[in-house]
Amino acid sequence: MSRIGKVPVALPSGVSATVEGSILSVKGPKGTLTMPMLDDISYAIEDGRIVVRPANETKRARSFWGMHRTLVQNLVTGVTDGFTKVLEITGVGYRAAAQGRNLRLQLGYSHDVNVAVPEGLEVKTPDPTTVEISGNDRQRVGQLAAEIRQWRKPEPYKGKGIKYRGEFIFRKEGKKK
Repeated sequence: MSRIGKVPVALPSGVSATVEGSILSVKGPKGTLTMPMLDDISYAIEDGRIVVRPANETKRARSFWGMHRTLVQNLVTGVTDGFTKVLEITGVGYRAAAQGRNLRLQLGYSHDVNVAVPEGLEVKTPDPTTVEISGNDRQRVGQLAAEIRQWRKPEPYKGKGIKYRGEFIFRKEGKKK
């Protein structure tokens, strides 16, 4: 049995959830998020909680049980608090600047890299070497952070590049004579 799946998802005050057809929607102060439901998983809203259970005893239902409970938890957290990813830029001359719905990155290429910020996400640059991505959908926040990081992954010798805050970069020793 799934240990995570057994725990019901609590709905804080100001958050409501509805099941319409095969779509679960959660509405809160930061917007509305929806998720398609699986036939193998049953979702029930009772006593201010969302209970996720396998609909049958198949291996597929049991394997998706804990994951779908976590996805429901991410919906509730997204509409109440939201999600934030912080990227740190390391390197001489490397910097970022948020300009409206675009993020301009100078990463040592012969040109500046412009990244379009999707609707529903917000990008801030508190200083030229820090990028904060925030929004209510965890998957979209992480996807944008991964796309930005892809332009210059951190390299192991000097540590230059774009890394997540708190990420450990394994450093290598340089060539010796």
